[in-house]
Amino acid sequence: MPTPSPVILASASPRRRELLAGLGVEFTVVAAQVTEHEDPATDPRVMVAHNAALKADWVAARHPDGLVIGADTTVYLDGHALNKPADLAAARAMLRRLSGRTHTVFTGIAVRRGRDGLRRDAGVSTDVTFHELTPELIEEYLRQVHVLDKAGAYAIQEHGNLIVANYNGSFTNIVGLPVETMKQILTECGVRG
Repeated sequence: MPTPSPVILASASPRRRELLAGLGVEFTVVAAQVTEHEDPATDPRVMVAHNAALKADWVAARHPDGLVIGADTTVYLDGHALNKPADLAAARAMLRRLSGRTHTVFTGIAVRRGRDGLRRDAGVSTDVTFHELTPELIEEYLRQVHVLDKAGAYAIQEHGNLIVANYNGSFTNIVGLPVETMKQILTECGVRG
């Protein structure tokens, strides 16, 4: 019987850490030291798949016995990815663009194990519809939530009721790691929570 691989999350995201821990999986965190591709005009499915693989491959090369999980998430509207805002002015602009509209959240997942070349990739999308946001509501939201490290300048799990009218698909995908898909991949790889 082969020794189970230690699970490694190739992300410093506290949200991904919480979601993975919620599956009852023991893991360590090794943040990948990579430069992500963030061209807003790139197909979002291609971008998140590329970035997830980039992270997983970097960590797997340094921890060949580990079962490494890479993930990347973006918000997509009008043919452009809305990645993490550079500052509060950019965050306000993103929230104004999302106001009263439906956008799609895409997450790419890449699982790698160096010792035997194991590779699993998945992509998940969720549609999210925002309330109409007044300038006052945007300011209230920005006062309550730190948004500069979040794609699309929002976090559904933090005061999401202020801005999100509804969504269709995986809630945890919007947060940053679709746990339903993640659990299925881990089970296929022999990991039990």
